Amino acid sequence: MLAFMRHSLAALVLLVLTACGLLPDKYDETRDWSAGKFYAEAKSELNDGNYEKAIKYFEQLEARYPYGRYAQQAQIEVAYAYYKSNERAQAISAADRFIKLHPNHPNVDYVYYLKGLVSFNEDLGPLETLTSYFVPWDMSDRDPKASRESFEAFKELITRFPDSKYAPDSILRMNYLVNALASHEIHVGRYYLKRGAYVAAANRAQYVLEHYPGTPATEQALEIMARAYEQLGMSGLREDTMRVMQKNFPESSFVAKQGKSSAWWKFW
Repeated sequence: MLAFMRHSLAALVLLVLTACGLLPDKYDETRDWSAGKFYAEAKSELNDGNYEKAIKYFEQLEARYPYGRYAQQAQIEVAYAYYKSNERAQAISAADRFIKLHPNHPNVDYVYYLKGLVSFNEDLGPLETLTSYFVPWDMSDRDPKASRESFEAFKELITRFPDSKYAPDSILRMNYLVNALASHEIHVGRYYLKRGAYVAAANRAQYVLEHYPGTPATEQALEIMARAYEQLGMSGLREDTMRVMQKNFPESSFVAKQGKSSAWWKFW
């Protein structure tokens, strides 16, 4: 009985292997594609919004034809395709790879710009992504890591390629990001005030003055410092801060609320 079972099992295995050999290989539609054909098909899928298939074709193109202009362009396009499909990490990785391999490529400025865009739109929804460039959305409660990465990418672009056609837009976005980063520090500073962490609040405000001077957050930073110093009993520092506010923001509602009877006023 055992011998019969062994023979039956062997026959079954042989039958399966024979059947598998009779099945045709999976058809590969790209088997005979040239580099130009690969690029054209990938670009078509990209334009149609089929990002997953576009990525597949671009990566196959580079694998089969690793040299030449089509391979280099595919490396750029795949970074863009990952960006459009909201695959941030892959997009930045692809961009960094291209920059490392082709630091002197005529279009490397665009790749730096793309890196900035990827992080610039990090965590934004579809509506915010569409309008954030035109409308000052409040990013103060967001993780500033993506904003800093975006700023650095744009900064490197305008530093290395000041005449790039992407430089003017990059500068505008950097200005936006500086304001967003400053607002984030103000957001954290106010949180510390509410929690009674007055030293931490004053330090956050001081950071804004040192790293983001001239931004709209400056007035709020001075207010946080004045409030923190008052709670800490540092009257001299509070009075110095109020002098700066009075000089630079005479219309400030915070200054107006202090009134002429405030301790700092007698020093004027």
